[in-house]
Amino acid sequence: MTANDFATDPNPELVVGDDHFGAYNQPERRRRAFHGMHQVFRYVLGVKAPNVLRLERRIDWRIGSLPSVRRLAGTTFFSGLCVLRGQELLYEAYAPDFGPDRHHSIQSISKTTMNLVFGRLVEDGKVDLARKVKTYLPEVGSGYAEASVQDVLDMNVVNDFSEVYSDPLCGSFQQEVAEGWRLPAPGQKELLNRDFVAAITSANVANPSGMVQYKSPNTDILGWIAERVSGRPLRAMLIEIVEAAGLAGTLFIGTDRSGVPVINGGICVTARDLARYGLLFTRGGRGVNGERVGSGAFIEETLRRKGPSYAAPRQWMRYSNHTATDGECLGHGGFGGQYMLANPKTGVAAAFFSVIENRDAVDANYSAEVIAMLEEITRLA
Repeated sequence: MTANDFATDPNPELVVGDDHFGAYNQPERRRRAFHGMHQVFRYVLGVKAPNVLRLERRIDWRIGSLPSVRRLAGTTFFSGLCVLRGQELLYEAYAPDFGPDRHHSIQSISKTTMNLVFGRLVEDGKVDLARKVKTYLPEVGSGYAEASVQDVLDMNVVNDFSEVYSDPLCGSFQQEVAEGWRLPAPGQKELLNRDFVAAITSANVANPSGMVQYKSPNTDILGWIAERVSGRPLRAMLIEIVEAAGLAGTLFIGTDRSGVPVINGGICVTARDLARYGLLFTRGGRGVNGERVGSGAFIEETLRRKGPSYAAPRQWMRYSNHTATDGECLGHGGFGGQYMLANPKTGVAAAFFSVIENRDAVDANYSAEVIAMLEEITRLA
């Protein structure tokens, strides 16, 4: 018998339906997938910290009594909520099908790692944010070559990449092939993720609107620059972040076929560990043993800067240094209903997991309500 005699089937978690949406992202399968996305990715890296940030229960009854918390934790979307301050566990709640030891996809919350990484690079004098991307990545195409690194950090670049999730043919879903989140179509080549982002084009990268131009490849460009200027692999930077946060469980992150982490949205962690990670921003980028993985000055500048604005209903937020901020808190959302928010003023970090179950996993009003709830929580202290 030869290899040609064996029958095979496409992996059911990676196939693409007739509607061009991936199997994992179908509304009826999305919740199960997000509760174990690290088992969907074709290629995965796992990192575990040697020392865990110990948590002490100091439950703040006011959090659970907030009408916003009671409402959002009572929806069918809800998976989990965890609130930490220092080493204090102030509040946590979970859906019946989830729990404190369960992993959840955090999607684009993963992007906030670049705030820590670039804060350190700027502080060490290894990157000039005013320089153009082509200075550091001469092989990159017109989609990013003429943009400044600062504009990439601020989601302030115009190019031909589309991230409109209601469009099943948008660039985000095309990029999933390069990220190992779906199978290529018959005859389609599986590009490496950096080959994909390097091929993005633009006639003019300047953003005249003043509004956020949200594009996940921006994060991939930043990770590539970070490797180039530091001479270190992105994997090593992630290991340092995991160790500095003192995560208790394994941080899983998808990679492309070459092993480069999908830093734009590939991380899966528990709610407690996402909150532990958020505490890094309240500590000015310092780890549990005092190690430096970010920059307090850069985080303060992130809060002060007037980056591009969000449209309504999140009009009070702006994008700055790869985080969303209202000037006091900073954090990020994730596709499908996740959010992490850190408040350096009060020292509180909160992680919220949910899975939106409509067709395209997007609900702007719901997301705005989640952000407002987390802002309210972090300001209680």
